[in-house]
Amino acid sequence: MGLTHVTVSIRPAADAERTYEALFLVDTGATDSMAPGAKLAEAGVAKRGRMAYEPANGTTVEYDFGLAEIEFMGEVTAGRVIFGPDDCEPLLGMTALESVGITVDPTTQTLKRLPAIPLK
Repeated sequence: MGLTHVTVSIRPAADAERTYEALFLVDTGATDSMAPGAKLAEAGVAKRGRMAYEPANGTTVEYDFGLAEIEFMGEVTAGRVIFGPDDCEPLLGMTALESVGITVDPTTQTLKRLPAIPLK
């Protein structure tokens, strides 16, 4: 399977002047989104807590997280963003995708909009 990337902007609030924008890997195995911690701090995203996560290698790692506005493909949502290592590849998790009604087509590895967001 191929990799899917999308340009994402992260900012602490809708009226924030600072933004972190980058090409994020769409990670269907990740719940939350992750970006380099230093870039999130530069954009003004505040740390709000710490959680244990399980990366692809199966270990358990604790990361700080913040709450931020997440914008991609002309859609805006808000959610938890992990302060990852400064050299990490930014990841867009499934919570952000599903909250705006976007899924990954497994055949073409492209992002597609649902006709409506399920409430069931």
